[in-house]
Amino acid sequence: MQHITSEEIAEMEKLFRLNLINSVTGYKSANLIATKSAEKGVNVAVFSSVTHLGSNPALLGFITRPTKEVARNTYKNIKENKYFTVNHIQKDMIESAHQTAAKYEEEISEFQKTGLEEEYLDNFYAPYVRQSNVKLGCEYINEYYIKENDTVMLIGAIKHIYFDEGIQAPDGWLRLDDAETVAVNGLDGYALPSLLDRFHYARPGQEIKSFFKKEE
Repeated sequence: MQHITSEEIAEMEKLFRLNLINSVTGYKSANLIATKSAEKGVNVAVFSSVTHLGSNPALLGFITRPTKEVARNTYKNIKENKYFTVNHIQKDMIESAHQTAAKYEEEISEFQKTGLEEEYLDNFYAPYVRQSNVKLGCEYINEYYIKENDTVMLIGAIKHIYFDEGIQAPDGWLRLDDAETVAVNGLDGYALPSLLDRFHYARPGQEIKSFFKKEE
């Protein structure tokens, strides 16, 4: 088995190190975050750091890179207007979604350059991505500066959820493989997960039970 130490990581060529560390932590969520500027239109960008923070209240978070040297339009728009949307990337969108990572000028909308389409639902300020099968409308709540690498975690409250009714189980759970939601391996590898099984809540001393496999 390959063994790499922290000293060897520090000596690696930059791109090699970036690819290694971004992929070694496992598959990540793949989402498009869309925002709207008061003056310069709409913005949409791919993020692989969106994560669940809690269900009551319903909160999510994501990491944005440093804002000092490079313009971060998503962060700027959210701070100005408080609203943003999180849109799942699915199988037939991966090329367009990946292209949103390009560094366009602030006045240029990634929607116009990538073929993604904006839509507005229920008078929400920020646009959604029309092609996405799962969409969340969120409101900025707070942020936390991470001094170790000069990044920021933004916290959002989930205000609206949209999805195809056909992917929801009776207990509320969403079967994301039916929605063709993809995951990201590293920064640029897109994968379509295949559900292996789903298990009931684990408790000490109790046998693991599957939702899908019938007891013999």
